[in-house]
Amino acid sequence: MRPEPASGRQERSDAVSRPPSTLLFDWDNTLVDGWAAIQHGLNAAFRHFGMPEWDRAEVLARVRRSLRETFPEMFGPRWEEARDVFYAGVRSCHLDVLRPMPGVPAMLAALAALPLGVVSNKQGPLLRAEAAHLGWRFAALVGAGDAAADKPDAAPLLMALAAMGAAPGPAVWYVGDTALDMQAARAAGCTAVLLGDAEHDGGVATCAPDLHFPDASALAAHVRALDKVA
Repeated sequence: MRPEPASGRQERSDAVSRPPSTLLFDWDNTLVDGWAAIQHGLNAAFRHFGMPEWDRAEVLARVRRSLRETFPEMFGPRWEEARDVFYAGVRSCHLDVLRPMPGVPAMLAALAALPLGVVSNKQGPLLRAEAAHLGWRFAALVGAGDAAADKPDAAPLLMALAAMGAAPGPAVWYVGDTALDMQAARAAGCTAVLLGDAEHDGGVATCAPDLHFPDASALAAHVRALDKVA
């Protein structure tokens, strides 16, 4: 990874003292807890191939990149077969086990005056079905497979911003729970915002965000405070 120009770091440093113009969010473990369905789908694929299953902690620690990037590495030439088994397992239960993360519905309500979007490495149709199930509306919902490449590439963030009529830049905050999310934010020239303690991903220092909030309530309070002094 090439070092970021000092000008880019300074622009983001300046931007965090002003209200964001646009907020993009990761989905799983940022806005929702849908890990039970992901674990169910993965273990269905592992059983299909006689491979060891993963517990929840291992799923949280190892699931980062999109399926189209990871399954060829995990399952070799039969990865598409594994993909089909995985998605069948996820679809069988994902809406039943889906839960908002603590404080997220109130946060989204508090920030509703801002343009809000989602960029996830969850398959696009699954992402949009889950948002519809929860009754949450976003200006853009971009999932894995929707753009030419998935996170940490900038492509899905840029696709979401284009759909929202917004330009990338430090005034756009991308909020996620992993180092990969912070990498995607910087690749798109946006401000990288970490939500939670990233215990499953090496901690806050490892993720190196521009801004860090322990929970959704703290993020909403910070944005509201910036609005008052802007």
